[in-house]
Amino acid sequence: MRSQLSLVRAASIALASALFLVSAAFAGEVRVVSSGGFAAAYRALAPEFERQSGDKLVTNWGPSMGNTADAVPSRLARGEAIDVVIMVGYALGDLVKQGKVDGDSRVDLARSGIGVAVRAGAPKPDIGSVDALRRTLLAAKSIAYSDSASGVYIQNEMLKNLGVADAVAAKARMIPAEPVGAVVARGDAEIGFQQISELKPIAGIDIVGPLPPEVQKFTVFSAGVVSGSREPEAARALVRFLASPDAAPAIAASGLEPMAGGAK
Repeated sequence: MRSQLSLVRAASIALASALFLVSAAFAGEVRVVSSGGFAAAYRALAPEFERQSGDKLVTNWGPSMGNTADAVPSRLARGEAIDVVIMVGYALGDLVKQGKVDGDSRVDLARSGIGVAVRAGAPKPDIGSVDALRRTLLAAKSIAYSDSASGVYIQNEMLKNLGVADAVAAKARMIPAEPVGAVVARGDAEIGFQQISELKPIAGIDIVGPLPPEVQKFTVFSAGVVSGSREPEAARALVRFLASPDAAPAIAASGLEPMAGGAK
């Protein structure tokens, strides 16, 4: 009887080991590159996707545009192995047009408005109206904005529309490949502009608030499967998960507004 029990135990252990090996064999390793705007939401959601799917996420970070080495277009141009990109929607649209991202896989996940930040404890400037924002920009000693969608808008549109582009040109700068909040936190800029979702995780700053509605610009963050992905099914599953209603609370908690609709 004891020998039979031993045989049963041995068979059970062998079966469990075999099932583990089979599961491991089918588990995918999904390589993701995300822009900073969706980073806080992604970090909150990634462990649950891994738990549900059994897939492992290998994640890197980079801006949606620009020529820095970490930027998503630069990574794809040099043939980096990536399965899913999460980035500014119109920049992802450009990659779809170039055939680098599968257009059928694209999903809009969330949107974010631009916020204003100062160093923690510093006086908060008045940005409650367009005129107040104009006065704040003219009075500021130094201004920083990102090299991604929000900064491109501020540099190319907002400052010009406010009529202050020439007046602030010498003291305003675009920050490449670094959170604007970090620049403000260490005192290298008096005020900083970036998506609120990218400012929220940064220690050492106070968020003054969003831009006035008349000059606010919302940035949509989207996800898509890279053409030639080594794990296309797992990659699509991740995109569906990020666009699902279950992901919405974490997205909202990160300072983003979840988008309506579902994954394709």
